[in-house]
This record gives sequence, C-alpha cells and structure tokens, in this order.
Amino acid sequence: MKLSLVFLTLNEIIGLEAIFDKVPLDAVDEVLAIDGGSTDGTLEFFKKKNIPVFVQETKGRGEAFRLAFKKARGDALLFFSPDGNEDPYDISRFKPLIEEGNDIVIATRMVKNARNEEDDQLFKWRKWANKVFNLMANYTWNKGPIVSDTINGFRTITRKAWYELALDGSGYTIEYQGSIRAFKRKLKIAEFPTHEGARIDRREGSPSMKTGIAFLKLYFSEFLIGNKWEPLSVKESGE
Repeated sequence: MKLSLVFLTLNEIIGLEAIFDKVPLDAVDEVLAIDGGSTDGTLEFFKKKNIPVFVQETKGRGEAFRLAFKKARGDALLFFSPDGNEDPYDISRFKPLIEEGNDIVIATRMVKNARNEEDDQLFKWRKWANKVFNLMANYTWNKGPIVSDTINGFRTITRKAWYELALDGSGYTIEYQGSIRAFKRKLKIAEFPTHEGARIDRREGSPSMKTGIAFLKLYFSEFLIGNKWEPLSVKESGE
C-alpha cells in the first residue's frame, strides 16, 4: 500500500517554514503539493525542497482533492494543511490503519485524549457546530460505530474508496460528503485522537456562517440523492 502525502496550500509560507522539518517524510511513499495560487513564496519553498507542486486552475478545497487524485501515484492519499492546525507528528499514524483494510482514516479532534482548537475557550462555536453536523450524518446514514469527526480534513482516503464515492463537493464540504457517502456505502472508517493547534499565522479560517450554510446544503443534497450516484472510472477521474 503506497501512501501519498498531499500538502494543501494557499499562501502558507509562514506555516511551512515553521513546521516542514517536523514532517516525517519517511512515513510516506510520495510527497506532492496542491496549491491554490500562492503569491507569498510558498511555490518557491516547495521548489527548493524538490517537492512537485501543482497549481489549481479552479479554486476550492474540493477541486484540490480531485486534482490530487489525478496527480498522485499512491494507493491512498493523506491530506495535510501546514497551517498549524494539524499535528505533523501524526502523519506516521495513518499508514498502519490504511494497511489494516480501512477505506478512510481520520484524525479526530472530538474524543478523549484529543484536542480541538477551541477547547480553551468558553464558547466553542465551531466545535459545537461540528458536533451537530457530525450527529446529523451519523444518525441519518451510519449503521456502524459512531465516527466522531466527520468533518476534519486531516485524513487519508484510498484510491479505491475515491472511485466508489465519486465526490463532487466544493470547498470545505468535500470531507463531510466523503464521510456521508462512506456511511451510505458501508465503507470502513478508522479514527485516532489528534491535537489541533492554532493557526501559526493567526489568520482566520473559513467563514463560520457561510461554511455552515454550505454544510446544510450538502447534507440535504445527500439526503435527496440517497445512494443514486455512479462510481468514477479511471477515465472519468482524469488520471
């Protein structure tokens, strides 16, 4: 099982310079980057590190996933954002769980021994919203063990599962759609606890209200289509 590590970036030079040396590159079989059009030195950083970088023609996180599966050669892809939220030391924990036969592996922020970025705050708006969307997905479609963090993007998905799920979600809904469709098709999902940190450059993440509306639209869209979608073929995936 060959695992490809995919850096997802858009003007992340501050984060890259701070954490790149902590990334266990020997825990994966391939490294590449998908970039949304950085202008801050991110592209030059990857070139200096001899890491192939592919710039998106179409913006959006969902498109970044789709481009990654076209360009990567691994049997499974591990998506990593070098902004400080995701712990690089956890990268080595994914491959053993994929090799056990799981289709998706998620680093969860929502269980015992894990940490959410908002845990030190009195009002945990994003965490609470994530829990609501998580419960909605689990209780609507999941017939197996509860998955605690259906939204988190720090995850690995096998190429076989990618073809089966045919994800067409845009933006930050791509991971939520992946979890929902995996429930529908009864794929195997594993989780392990992770510690989510604050963004290194202190920029704000995705807009809460806009993102929440997008998740609601995605949820109801998946409710309406049920299991009626066709898996991707290699030709359709663009590989």
